[in-house]
Amino acid sequence: MQNIENVELSLLSLDDYQELKQIMIEAYTNLEDPYREEHQIKFLISNFPEGQVVIKVNDQIAGCALSIKVDYAAFDDTHTYNEITGNDTFNTHRSYGDTLYGIDVFIKPDFRGLRLGRRLYDYRKELCERANLKGITFGGRIPHYHKFADELSPKEYIEKVKRKEIHDPVLNFQISNDFYPARIIKGYLEGDTGSNDYAVLLKWSNIYYEKPNKQTIPTKKLVRLGLIQWQMRPYKNFDELIEQVEYFVDAVASYHADFALFPEFFNAPLMAEHNHLSEPQAIRELAKYTETIVQKFTDLAISYNINIITGSMPEIVDDRLYNVGYLCRRDGTKERFEKLHVTPDETKVWGMEGGTQLKAFDTDCGKIGVLVCYDSEFPELSRILADEGMDILFVPFLTDTQNGYSRVRACSQARAIENECYVAIAGGVGNLPKVHNMDIQYAQSAVFTPCDFAFPSNGIKAEATPNTEMILIADVDLYLLKELHQFGSVKNLKDRRTDLFELRKR
Repeated sequence: MQNIENVELSLLSLDDYQELKQIMIEAYTNLEDPYREEHQIKFLISNFPEGQVVIKVNDQIAGCALSIKVDYAAFDDTHTYNEITGNDTFNTHRSYGDTLYGIDVFIKPDFRGLRLGRRLYDYRKELCERANLKGITFGGRIPHYHKFADELSPKEYIEKVKRKEIHDPVLNFQISNDFYPARIIKGYLEGDTGSNDYAVLLKWSNIYYEKPNKQTIPTKKLVRLGLIQWQMRPYKNFDELIEQVEYFVDAVASYHADFALFPEFFNAPLMAEHNHLSEPQAIRELAKYTETIVQKFTDLAISYNINIITGSMPEIVDDRLYNVGYLCRRDGTKERFEKLHVTPDETKVWGMEGGTQLKAFDTDCGKIGVLVCYDSEFPELSRILADEGMDILFVPFLTDTQNGYSRVRACSQARAIENECYVAIAGGVGNLPKVHNMDIQYAQSAVFTPCDFAFPSNGIKAEATPNTEMILIADVDLYLLKELHQFGSVKNLKDRRTDLFELRKR
C-alpha cells in the first residue's frame, strides 16, 4: 500500500464518475452488473447531493457511500431492493423523507483494512442528526451464508455471527457500527447467490430525532431544577404558609428554573391548631386545605412561568385517606399523582391507604415521573415509568431520622443508574414540637445522575447542606440521557433480559 499523505471526505461530483466506475468494478467482482450508469449517479447528485459522499486518499477515490431519503411508511420491512429504489431509478427519493436509505457503501480493495467504511457510516449518522431523520435503513448482504445454508437457517446464521462463532465480513462490520438486524428478507437482491437470496434488514436509530409537531416551541433539552429544602416551622395561619410557598416559587423562578419541587407533607405545620385532636382526626383536618393549596399552586405556576411538583398532601376521596400530590404545569394544566406504598406508620397512626395510579407525565421539558418517599424504595415503579419514557424522576420525601433518609437517598441513586434518568429528591427539615407524629425531620436534598463518563463519577449532580433550609438549583441535560441509552459503558435499560422476565402494569 502506498504511503498515505492525506485522507479527505467530500461530496461526490459527476467529474468523479469514470474513477468511481472503475472502483465499483473492482469492489464488486462477484456481481454481474457491478457498476452504476452515469445517469443514475447524476440523478443522485442532482436530487440529494449531501447523500452522496466519497473518501479520498492521496486525492484518489478510496470509497463511496450512496443514499436516498425515503418516506419509509410507504414501504414495509419486507421490501425488495428494486421496490425501495424504483428499479434503480431512485425515483422513490423524497425531499421530505424521514429515513436515510443506504444504496451502496464500497471501498476499493487496495484501501480495505483502514476503517474507511466507518468514516462513511459516521458521516451518514451525522447527516441524519443534522437533517432530523429517524435513522438509517438498508438491506445488508450476508455473502458467506451460502456456505452454511444446508445446515443453518438464516436466523441461526445471524445468531452465530452475532456470537462471533461465524465470521461474516459484511454483517460483522454493520453490527460493529451500531446497526441492528430488524428482520430477514427473502429475495431482496436479485442474483445475490452468495447470500442465497437472503438479506438482513439493518437499522440505526437517530436518538436525537424529534417528531415534527405543530408546537411553535420545542421541548427543552437543558432543564433547570429548583429543589426546596423546606423548614418545618409554626405558622400563625394558612395565609402565612402560602406566603412562604410563594416566596420559594418566586426564588427558584428568578433563577429561570423549569421545575420547583416541594417536599412530602410540607404543609404539616397547619396541623398544630388541631393538635388537641387524635392523629387520624388532625390529618383529616389538614386534608381540608388540599384543594385550596392545589389551586394556589396552579396560579403560581402560571404567574411565575414554572412547572411545580407540589410535594404531597393528605386528600380524602370517598371517605378514604390518601397521600397525593399534583404536577401544576406552567400552561395552567395539572395532573394528580398518588403515593402507592404508604409506610407502616402512616397506616397505623393515620389510617392512610396506598393509591393505585402510576404514570409518566408529559411536560415542556420531557417526560417526568413522581414517586413519593417510600415509593422510591420499590424499583418496579420507576422501571415502569422508564418504560414510558421518563427522563426525570422527582421524589418528594419526609424522613424523621437519618437512617430513614439514607434509605430514600440510596434507593434514589439506584433508580438513576438502573433507569438511566435523573432523580431529584427534596425533603423537609427541622422540628414541629406541637404536631403529633411529625416531631423531627432530617433531609439533604439532591440531584442524582447515572454513573458514566458524561456525568459526575459519583452520580451526584448537586446536593444541599443537610438539615438546613435552602434551595438547590441544578441543570440537567436530556441529550446526555439519549447518548447514554445508545452509547453508554453499560446499557441498563437495553440489556435487560426480557426473554427471562417481564414487568407490566395492571
